[in-house]
Amino acid sequence: MVFNMKKRSLIIFLPLMLFFLVSYAFSQAGLGKGRISGVVLDEKGDPIEGVLIVAESLKYKGTKLQTYSEKNGHFAIGGLGTGYWKITASKKGYTSAFIEMYVRQLRKNPPITFTLKKLTGFAALMADQESFEIIDKGNKLMEEGNYDGALQVFQDFLSRNPEIYQIHLNIGSCYLKKGEFDKAAEEFQFVLNKIKENFQDYSSDPQTSLRAFTGLGEIAIKKGDFKSARDYFTKALEISPEDEALAYNVGEMYFAHQNVDDAIKYYELAIKIKSNWPQPYYKLGLAYTNKGDYEKAIANFKKFVELAPDSSEASIAKNIIATLEKMIKK
Repeated sequence: MVFNMKKRSLIIFLPLMLFFLVSYAFSQAGLGKGRISGVVLDEKGDPIEGVLIVAESLKYKGTKLQTYSEKNGHFAIGGLGTGYWKITASKKGYTSAFIEMYVRQLRKNPPITFTLKKLTGFAALMADQESFEIIDKGNKLMEEGNYDGALQVFQDFLSRNPEIYQIHLNIGSCYLKKGEFDKAAEEFQFVLNKIKENFQDYSSDPQTSLRAFTGLGEIAIKKGDFKSARDYFTKALEISPEDEALAYNVGEMYFAHQNVDDAIKYYELAIKIKSNWPQPYYKLGLAYTNKGDYEKAIANFKKFVELAPDSSEASIAKNIIATLEKMIKK
């Protein structure tokens, strides 16, 4: 009888010991009885199905639990231990979202609401790894001067994705580099027409509109049509009035084509937008030297040296200043 009692005690003790060992292992891994739940919605407040929800312990690295949102957008994950967790919601074609929250096992955790923005057009395209690699391949070919090869890549992609009208910018840039200005202009204008058709307002897709207008402006400069170029660049700057790099680059295009007065106008606009940017001052110094206005040239070179004393061009600017000052004294 005594023997049977010991045996029974041993049988009871072993499951208890196993329970505590398993519980300890779970707690060490960050797992437990905590539960989180919530809903995933789009910008309109409609539920999104099939969103991957991942809960990752911030204390126990590598501890992850996951599920997918249901048709009504709801999700729930159980088995979380007490502590901080990072909860991430992601789905192809949408922006991702995450929160960090303290999860409790013995209390109800507050519900989570994720709002994911649907990616459209070029943003959706670049979020897709395969598409990104194809476009990157075309861009690299264009950088290498293989414009025909780049054109082939972009046109093949467009044939499979005709709704991605932004690819016409890449095609237009290839034609521009090839010197086929009329074909390039058609591509850039096609993009602008599509934006008007889809949004009625260029500012609704500012980056794309900006590139299209700048491309048309560059074509106009290369054709010697400076009036049309000014019109295109003015529209581009209306879309992005605080873009000092755009103003500077327009100045560079004019200066490269010996249209010094218009170059000065845009260099000065770049400075107006960002007064502590050294480079426009240097180019203004060159432009005013070209015009024979040495006093303004000296003033701009001095400002450049003041802002960028350690730059490689600072010594050149100092030499030009010394030369121009001697010329003025004569």
